[in-house]
Amino acid sequence: MMTVPRQVVHVDSPTEKRNPRTTDIDLMPTMAILGAINAEDRRVPDAVAAVLPQLARAVDYAVEALRSGHRVHYVGAGTSGRLATLDAAELVPTFNVPEDWFIAHHAGGPRALRHAVENAEDDKETGAAELSEAVEPGDFVLGLTASGRTPYVLGALEASNRKGAHTALVSGNPAAAIPAGVDVLIAVDTGPEVIAGSTRMKAGTAQKIILTAFSTATMIKLGRTYSNLMVSVRATNAKLRGRTIRILQEATGMTMADCSDALTESGGDLKTALVHLLSGQDVRASAEALEASGGHVRKALDRLRVRAS
Repeated sequence: MMTVPRQVVHVDSPTEKRNPRTTDIDLMPTMAILGAINAEDRRVPDAVAAVLPQLARAVDYAVEALRSGHRVHYVGAGTSGRLATLDAAELVPTFNVPEDWFIAHHAGGPRALRHAVENAEDDKETGAAELSEAVEPGDFVLGLTASGRTPYVLGALEASNRKGAHTALVSGNPAAAIPAGVDVLIAVDTGPEVIAGSTRMKAGTAQKIILTAFSTATMIKLGRTYSNLMVSVRATNAKLRGRTIRILQEATGMTMADCSDALTESGGDLKTALVHLLSGQDVRASAEALEASGGHVRKALDRLRVRAS
């Protein structure tokens, strides 16, 4: 039997209100239900666009942290925590980043990724304790909560702030005040959900868009791409070798044979092969330029041009 918590909290947030456009959704035929959901979903990108200045500040904090040898932490509960965990996990294969660059903290731990863990999101002390132990001065911590009040998340942000980390909160409640310990509030107004309070819908979609934009922009700023190409991936199997050769061809306009030879000579390192092909310098000089440039292809090319002039 499910235990009913004694404590009751009334959340004053747009996500909890009834949506006047979907009050008869249970009477609609299937296509009309899907149309109503889709119409609400199309409101989300505009809501995210309105908070891009705040999101840009969060990106800059993250870039500063990673450039200085620190880390980025995600903190969330329920849908927010699951989306954060997904984003952090996908950055390693996509951009070949160290596994400890982005760390996700989910209320209730690994079990809560698949099952509801009773009262986990209401445990402010656990959030504070987890981040007090994990965060170091100079880190960046991004919390996510549809209601703007999740105790686990707010406790984690307060503790992170005390440890000397910069913090930001992605909230679905624009009416809420900036919580203690938050440097940047990213309050996105997606309005009432199709089903009142079901924040896995528009609020979750907004969080997914924000997380994807946040992490991708951070990777771009750190030089993990060249143009719009994923040049940080390593050729660890036949499929990835084929992909890296295609990327080299796209970036250089050279033949498959030339790109394959360059990749082999570079020990499978796509960035080294790319700088080698674009600069005309040997592989060793290309690798050294990349090392001196923090792995940023365009900066490495600039160094080699200056050296050659």
